[in-house]
Amino acid sequence: MRILRCPLLPLAVALLAATIVPDAFTPAFAGPAAIETDLKISVKDGDKRASLDEALAALNVPSVSIAIIDADRIAFARAYGQDATAETIYQAASLSKFVAAIGAMRLVETGKLDLDQDVNDRLTSWRVPSNVFDQTHKVTLRGLLSMTGGIGVPGFLGYEVGAPIPSLSEVLDGTPPANSAAVTVIAVPGSAYHYSGGGYEIAEALMQDATGKPFTEIMHDLVLGPAGMIESSFDQPLSPALEARTASGHDRNGAELTGRWHVFPENAAAGLWSTPTDLAKLLLQIGRAWRGESRILLTPDTVRKMLTQQNGGPYGLGAAVAGDGSALVLMKRGQNVGYQAYLILYPATAQGMVVMTNSDNGSKLAEALIARAAAVYDWPPLPPLAD
Repeated sequence: MRILRCPLLPLAVALLAATIVPDAFTPAFAGPAAIETDLKISVKDGDKRASLDEALAALNVPSVSIAIIDADRIAFARAYGQDATAETIYQAASLSKFVAAIGAMRLVETGKLDLDQDVNDRLTSWRVPSNVFDQTHKVTLRGLLSMTGGIGVPGFLGYEVGAPIPSLSEVLDGTPPANSAAVTVIAVPGSAYHYSGGGYEIAEALMQDATGKPFTEIMHDLVLGPAGMIESSFDQPLSPALEARTASGHDRNGAELTGRWHVFPENAAAGLWSTPTDLAKLLLQIGRAWRGESRILLTPDTVRKMLTQQNGGPYGLGAAVAGDGSALVLMKRGQNVGYQAYLILYPATAQGMVVMTNSDNGSKLAEALIARAAAVYDWPPLPPLAD
């Protein structure tokens, strides 16, 4: 008997699941209006209370888009400010790392990668240069994803539209036209936390070498597609259809970036374009897996491992984590030139939020919105927001 398969079925299931409210959770029934008032923002003259519209003006943030997770569904998604809708696409910046980590862990589950193997055993397109720091402890995927791999290069500046774009090997070697330093071992792997976008570029090379596929294809097949993230892409440049709906990046003074944004070929570290709704869909799946309710992306055991601090640092595998039990929280900040964002998830209570902005001042607004949501939706205790 021939079994007919519908290619849209996984997407339909994911989208339907994002709207179902399980009996185990009670919605707070707080609407957008509750988030739009009484924000505590930090400005030049000190802290002040402001409406969301006032905060946008005071902080020179052209637009902000948010998605609230409550009772294990997207309670609402809304955008505010200049020409923005809930479907407007923003640079996710370092939120890309969390998404990339999910792809890497899917490869671990299938045996294509190993968390604790020397990455040089699997790398074929490039190798981590050995030095005095890695003689007894080797660089591993666990270390890369948890920021404890002993790798340097915290972040990347991107490239103006039209400028020469480096290959991944040129980024890793720090050779022209790359505008960043070479990615090297700067501390004994596993010994301490060092925030490292460079480490995620090694992970990107590792994923490509393990599968023989481009990173954009890997991420579409393993994460974006199964999660129903239809408005998201790691493509550089974006397709014309998505590019037409992007928010232009802005500096701290409110001026639009030359060429509207910078191009980030450092995909795993900073290259994702997305919407809060799409990222909220992903967080819903992670929360459900953590509670043992879903295996659409990863097994419960794998997700619980991702949400456990590694090697004594503040990171799990892909994002910062804090607390335990009902107060366990996953946190990730994103900061590219002209864009800042934040995601947060309490997997036990199925609550959280994604905030995306097109401004270098966006983190100030994101933190104010998260604090307001925590109060309105009665989240567990909110720890200091981590990167």
